[in-house]
Amino acid sequence: MRGEEPTTPETQEDDLNDPMAASNNQKVNVASYLERIGFDGEIRQDLRTLEALQRAHLSTVPFENLHVYHRLGVRTDTAWSLAKIVDEGRGGWCFEVNGAFSALLMALDFDVVRLGATVLLGGESKTIDHLTIEVALGEPYLVDVGFGNSFIKPLKLEHSGPQDGGTGVFEIIHGPRGATLTQVETAKPSELYRFDRIGVQMSDFDAASQRLQSDRNLQWSLHPFATRLLDGGPDRVTLLEDTLKLIRRDQLTETPVAAEAWESTLIEWFTMPSPHLGREDAEG
Repeated sequence: MRGEEPTTPETQEDDLNDPMAASNNQKVNVASYLERIGFDGEIRQDLRTLEALQRAHLSTVPFENLHVYHRLGVRTDTAWSLAKIVDEGRGGWCFEVNGAFSALLMALDFDVVRLGATVLLGGESKTIDHLTIEVALGEPYLVDVGFGNSFIKPLKLEHSGPQDGGTGVFEIIHGPRGATLTQVETAKPSELYRFDRIGVQMSDFDAASQRLQSDRNLQWSLHPFATRLLDGGPDRVTLLEDTLKLIRRDQLTETPVAAEAWESTLIEWFTMPSPHLGREDAEG
């Protein structure tokens, strides 16, 4: 990392000697990626820039399951994710969007470590099935662009107590089993995921990715969805199987979406069609 030294948006390569670098040392076309997320500000390795990048990504790259839902297959390597997100203008699930975003941050000279996490929304578990990101800026921060309607600004990893996550109040609770990201609510705190601060490689998620997309009883395969922020948040649009949800100024509006209008609604709000069933590299 280079302190406050600005970085120019040129094509850069992950550090060939860094075991946490993007799979296959995939080159990141920084200029194209920044254009994809609509970011034209000065790049500095500071908290303000990191938050701006996170919000820009969450606003333009949807968290979605359409390749998995249509049984086209997805991969964990960043060559796949960068092509899908930057070149094709699509989104993806955590392994794709957090994988690509962490590669972008590395190319911009941020100090990045990829972390494996266990999702706790369905109850206690020990399975590593989520990718999240640690970024060091003097002190470590948790960053995530692949967990749906969650925090939208970096959270201090070593902070004790509640923090503003941009969409609500969050707390990272440290214990003998690891750090637990918790959303603090008026009634009962909700545990989101637990993680250890140990760097992982993208290939470490291959088994989880295959299991999650092959189990036809999970949400990824049962119901299509796409969600993103609106203009940096906290407003949000979410398209479900038969409903369009809009959150504007803390007000939720739900509009029914007929089957024949689903595709046009997807294009209107997410500027992408459903993936083509004949994608040549879907099973690569």
